[in-house]
Amino acid sequence: MRDATKAVHHPIISTEGYAALSVPTHRASTIVFEDSDAYATRGQRDLDNYSYGMHGTPTQRVLEAQLTELEGGLRTVIIPSGQAAIAIIFLSVLKTGDHVLIAETAYPPAIGFCRNFLELRGISFSTYPPGIGAGIEEYITDNTKLIWMESPGSTTMEVEDVPAIVSVARGRNILTGIDNTWATPLLFKPLAHGVDFSMQALTKYPSGHSDILMGSVTVNDLDLRKGLRDQMRMLGMHTAPDAISLVLRGLETMALRLTHVGKIAGKFAAQINERGDCEVLFPALPESPGHDIWKRDFSGSSGLFSVVLPEAWEPNLDQALDAMQVFAIGASWGGTHSLIAPMNISANRDTPHARNDRIILRINIGLEDPADIGADLDLFFQLLSAD
Repeated sequence: MRDATKAVHHPIISTEGYAALSVPTHRASTIVFEDSDAYATRGQRDLDNYSYGMHGTPTQRVLEAQLTELEGGLRTVIIPSGQAAIAIIFLSVLKTGDHVLIAETAYPPAIGFCRNFLELRGISFSTYPPGIGAGIEEYITDNTKLIWMESPGSTTMEVEDVPAIVSVARGRNILTGIDNTWATPLLFKPLAHGVDFSMQALTKYPSGHSDILMGSVTVNDLDLRKGLRDQMRMLGMHTAPDAISLVLRGLETMALRLTHVGKIAGKFAAQINERGDCEVLFPALPESPGHDIWKRDFSGSSGLFSVVLPEAWEPNLDQALDAMQVFAIGASWGGTHSLIAPMNISANRDTPHARNDRIILRINIGLEDPADIGADLDLFFQLLSAD
């Protein structure tokens, strides 16, 4: 071979005796084949094999397998974001004339997807109130094909009776799915309760460092997995191996991080609740909506909770937020940094409740020293409650 060719073709070297704890990052668009027959029959390869970089490399297969084990499922698909994961689930099982029933407290862009995309294509949707349990029966229509849950609910933290909803759905031959981002499969395993699609935003705790966008869906049915992969292929969805490598790294510390932030969040949520001047929404608190169900079904809590702001404090909010030194103002969560975000849910709720018209502070506990977190929260509430 001439030098120009040698510069292109990498020599094959022995890997005998080499072992590492880290997962290699395989980057590829083109997948090459050992012979012409393998190339000609590439379309016959199963979904766990390799045919094109868009459909995954060994790096992605490791993450899929690891999440599958954590979820207690059969297969997992990796998707570029949590919102994309929700969309792919809906598109994989819904067709014109179908109806999806979605939690009123679901991640707002999920409802936006139904309203602004699905409805325009003849797929209807409606919402159900939080904590409905087996009462969801009355919200089901003749053409309901999917019930979508989120537990705890976005911002307001209501816990759903997932087994009760699944029981009703199975009796009507309706599929179920859930956004399990708050708990991750370490604290709640939806598939063990009969849910068909267990989705989580890997953006949050699995990544753990606020620098990755990614989602996953785990199932116990190969046909459901094929439906997800078919939609992803048609839409050209692909997740970068370098980002996948960072999630694999984040997973290694996720159990420790969740245990820590859950404990610290519980401490501060209880302290704020003891003030008696604002409502704290955190499933681990006995006063919080759905606490009994959380205690029954979950093995712990993560580090995200909410505080309903009294109306009299609203004029002081900007000053109090701007004075914080440890907490950053940001909408996402699940990373190493403590975050706070004022939320207004009035446009996303149909069921009347006094808190719907209030500003709700969503608080994410990070990995800073708890004493510094506490001092920042003390200053914040001192400024908030000042006359």
